[in-house]
Amino acid sequence: MADAGNRKLNMARAISEAIAQEMRRDDRVFCMGEDIRHVGGIWGHTAGLYDEFGAERIIDTPISETGFIGAGVGAAIEGMRPIVDLMFVDFFGVCMGQIYSAAAKTPYMSGGQVSVPMVINTAVGGSYGDAAQHSQCLYSTFAHLPGLKVVLPSNSHDAKGMMTSAIRDDSPVVFMLHKNCLGVPFLGMEDRATVNVPREQYCVPLNKAGVVRAGTDVTIASMGICLYHSLDAADSLETDGISAEVIDIRSIAPLDRATIFNSVEKTGRLVVVDDDYRSYGVGAEIISSIVETDIGILKSSPQRVAYPDISVPFSPPMEQFALPNAEKVLAAVKALF
Repeated sequence: MADAGNRKLNMARAISEAIAQEMRRDDRVFCMGEDIRHVGGIWGHTAGLYDEFGAERIIDTPISETGFIGAGVGAAIEGMRPIVDLMFVDFFGVCMGQIYSAAAKTPYMSGGQVSVPMVINTAVGGSYGDAAQHSQCLYSTFAHLPGLKVVLPSNSHDAKGMMTSAIRDDSPVVFMLHKNCLGVPFLGMEDRATVNVPREQYCVPLNKAGVVRAGTDVTIASMGICLYHSLDAADSLETDGISAEVIDIRSIAPLDRATIFNSVEKTGRLVVVDDDYRSYGVGAEIISSIVETDIGILKSSPQRVAYPDISVPFSPPMEQFALPNAEKVLAAVKALF
């Protein structure tokens, strides 16, 4: 990690800085989406870009996800490097044909002759009472589709480096912004996601998990806001004499199975935590990959902590009841012992 000094940025500002630096470096990079110009995106992640780059490279679009995602695919095929803003991941339904049939499949169907170097920024997660159509995560929905890279940084340092890598990548990248980690107060801000960020450009790989806390007795693999629930649970477990290793998955597709396997091989126990729906999710994929590789390393049955298979309630108490939290992670770990 490059020396950042004491310059802390929240995730929204770190992403904006990464985009600005890449736009200065490469005139093929441009942004398009709803409210990204004067407003700076409703999450603040394009703030200041219009003032520097103007209307030709910071393009406000109509409320037509199919239209502007499709325009981004076409621009990428023609050699540009668009960053397209899908405001909420929940809106994928109206433009999935452009994402999957056009962006993801074109490189394969062209026999590798055509690349689609575009980034789709999209916000995920709930916890602030935005109800069923604005609060989902849908990690596994996109990770299930060949041809897409899917990433979810949990802090501002990784967000800047991963955005730089995503813009430079020749594949379509779904760049998920967890609302609770962005640093926007009304979204239920996680202060630990705001960390030191170097001024200079740097890259964080799009295919590597990170071990953020070393341990010997149990592996907790998590991502986004759930990383912080896992760290809180690890602190509590330490008082009970249980040493938890906490992994930040970071890259959902491709998934860094080796880092997770190596950790579980050491600890013998595994809990996977994410706030997407429980069934058919990232947790199930990670657990199955461990079992398929070597079930003999496990000392007890792996556990999942995830969102139940229900629509997200509008009622804040009901939503909080359903969401993963540190207490649920703690209970899952203790069940292994």
